[in-house]
Amino acid sequence: MSARKLKSIPLAALAGAALLGLAACSEVPQVTVYEQGQYRGKTDARPWEGGEFKGDRAAWEKALKERARGQNEYNRIQ
Repeated sequence: MSARKLKSIPLAALAGAALLGLAACSEVPQVTVYEQGQYRGKTDARPWEGGEFKGDRAAWEKALKERARGQNEYNRIQ
């Protein structure tokens, strides 16, 4: 190989690495456009309205109290 070709290989590799590095740094802006009075997300439900409680708020509160009681070390050892 000629000396000229040997010098151009590292230069081409350096240029390729620079292009790859610059391409990796670009970030596409992620901006949400809000319209006044328009909500596109899902509606929020109360925690006791679905799943296992089926609208029974008292059962949901009881389950929360039992869960909190189970996380208290003093109550767990008695």
